[in-house]
Amino acid sequence: MREAIISFPFLGLTVDPPYCIEIGSFCIYYYGIIIAVGFLLAVLYASRVHKRFDISMDDVYDYIIWGVIAGVICARLYYCITFTDEAGVHTYLRDPAAMLRIRDGGLAIYGGVIGAVLALIVRSRMKKQSVFPILDVMSFGFLIGQLVGRWGNFFNREAYGYETDVFCRMGLTLGGATVYVHPTFLYESLWNLLGLLLLHFHSKKHRKWQGQYFLAYLIWYGFGRAAIEGLRSDSLWLVPGVIRISQLLGLVSALAALVLYILDLRAVHAGKPPVFGRALPDAEAEPDGEPEPAPDSDAESDAEPESDPAPDPDPGHCEERSDAAIRVPESSPAPEPEDKPSE
Repeated sequence: MREAIISFPFLGLTVDPPYCIEIGSFCIYYYGIIIAVGFLLAVLYASRVHKRFDISMDDVYDYIIWGVIAGVICARLYYCITFTDEAGVHTYLRDPAAMLRIRDGGLAIYGGVIGAVLALIVRSRMKKQSVFPILDVMSFGFLIGQLVGRWGNFFNREAYGYETDVFCRMGLTLGGATVYVHPTFLYESLWNLLGLLLLHFHSKKHRKWQGQYFLAYLIWYGFGRAAIEGLRSDSLWLVPGVIRISQLLGLVSALAALVLYILDLRAVHAGKPPVFGRALPDAEAEPDGEPEPAPDSDAESDAEPESDPAPDPDPGHCEERSDAAIRVPESSPAPEPEDKPSE
């Protein structure tokens, strides 16, 4: 289908984009280029918001290296283990060496997410850090990577759905025959874009605990993927004709995350630590008891130095002493200047 002409009747648009850049006999696929663009945009986004999620950019770069390596390996393994041909044969299990031919295609998003999350957990244990801040940041990266990466499916003419006559249908014309299908790659890209915008603006003012947006990502992406996957014609099946693997994973992860999110929200509102996640650093830093009152700077400034004598409490007595010092008997000689009281 890579040679098919693509059309969108509701837009009046017909295009025939190449699926690769040919350099001699070597072909650089647009799918790979678009995946790389999505990755760079995710890193750029992380560099702008990492402080909001209580993590340094140096740590983000460290986690990215681990997450990308594990994510690519697990995305490939997930696809190869679950793939079956039209006869129901696990072709990669029969020929394990074919798993290494990654340029032939075959990556599964959920495998990549699972691998990346496991790598982040392992690396955070090694660094003796909480894993929840990086999970929050990476969740936004997942959404960015997925909404951009789905356009690689557009260039490959893949990840589309069953035949349909809905207004937003996509036409694939090959050999003079046109088939109209669900553009499921477009559905998922727009769903992830909407989720990214909602979570981005929500996190600016309504962040309550570390790990909150990882749960929100699982909820948003899981329910969306489960619904959209049901329209696809090229899914990996768990039970053929009954349920797809990504549908089951999406529903299970979304429901589990929804339960944890509700429990965490109630715990945080009650002043308790979250069930899944960790309290924000500001909340952890608050002392248990009442803080000691700050010293009164005005009182300190008004206090007399210890070397000064205390003032006489009887003003009248002071006046008598002053008068006595001034009234000198006639028979007495005038006092010497050095015997006068100091002023």
